[in-house]
Amino acid sequence: MIFDSEIARKNMVRQQIRCWDVTNPRVLEVMHSVPREHFVSAKFSALAFVDAELPLDASSEQMMLTPQLQGRILQVLDPQPENTVLEVGTRSGYLTACLARLARHVTSIDASAERIDAANERLDSLGIVNCDLRVQDVYRRSEPHAFDVIAVTASIAAYDPRFEQWLNPGGRAFVVIGAAPAMEACLITRDTNGETEVQSLFETVISPLRIPGETRNPPFRF
Repeated sequence: MIFDSEIARKNMVRQQIRCWDVTNPRVLEVMHSVPREHFVSAKFSALAFVDAELPLDASSEQMMLTPQLQGRILQVLDPQPENTVLEVGTRSGYLTACLARLARHVTSIDASAERIDAANERLDSLGIVNCDLRVQDVYRRSEPHAFDVIAVTASIAAYDPRFEQWLNPGGRAFVVIGAAPAMEACLITRDTNGETEVQSLFETVISPLRIPGETRNPPFRF
């Protein structure tokens, strides 16, 4: 039996993404059109459309977020064609690709040069050029530039005001706050007066963003 990735993507959107209250037509279309299987290592290509976290490569504990969670992130942030985006944690580059198809420009940062190189190759092969991928520690980011949308793809233990400071007026950020097994996905919004609000969205569990100076050894860091 020949595997049809087009049908698999269509089924993923219909059976997984829509079922988790993702209804934005632009989000559904981009998740159908961006070839998710292109961002999964060869060893796990048969599982590209399963709603589970997948290792980024055969020897790594670093994971690709589930399709459902990626769909919710895109819907919550609702990137518009004129928006600029900061993604903290490039991972496989799949969410980067989706954000780039929806927004004007994406800056994606990751502490791993290997992940950045792999994601760049995948994005280039798809002709996605409105991205700037950088090897950078988010806690050492000093650029004054702000963004309309921020997607943080790893959890933080407690609320960090730096993300709201990087938002333009009218901007919004997605972050996951807390420690397993009790984490909350949150939306941070900044109004035109510069006032911010944090809204709890749903519970989830994803790997943590490592804080420099920690003595513990987490599975991975951005």
